[in-house]
Amino acid sequence: MFGKLGKAKTSAAYAQIELFGTALDSFRLDVGRYPTTSEGLEALINPVTGLEEWNGPYLKKREIPLDPWGNPYHYESPGNYGDYDLYSYGADNAEGGEGENSDIVSWKGPK
Repeated sequence: MFGKLGKAKTSAAYAQIELFGTALDSFRLDVGRYPTTSEGLEALINPVTGLEEWNGPYLKKREIPLDPWGNPYHYESPGNYGDYDLYSYGADNAEGGEGENSDIVSWKGPK
């Protein structure tokens, strides 16, 4: 079981993933595809070479936020679960886990 702070951080991670999802969808509408894994989330704030359709930045801030535990989010496109996979490994920054160490993923909502 994890405390209120752990639940708040998990909720914040889900909220950030939702905001990334909105930005990724805007990128896709402009460019016709999601950023590739190699372009990463940076494509949301910095123009991608050769993409004249890029009309960003797609995030309000000019830096990619870290997850609530201070680690980078993981992004893959194409993803194993959808057009893209976006996730945080939680407090332990390792795959799997329980409570605050659970993975927070774009393809599943909050528990």
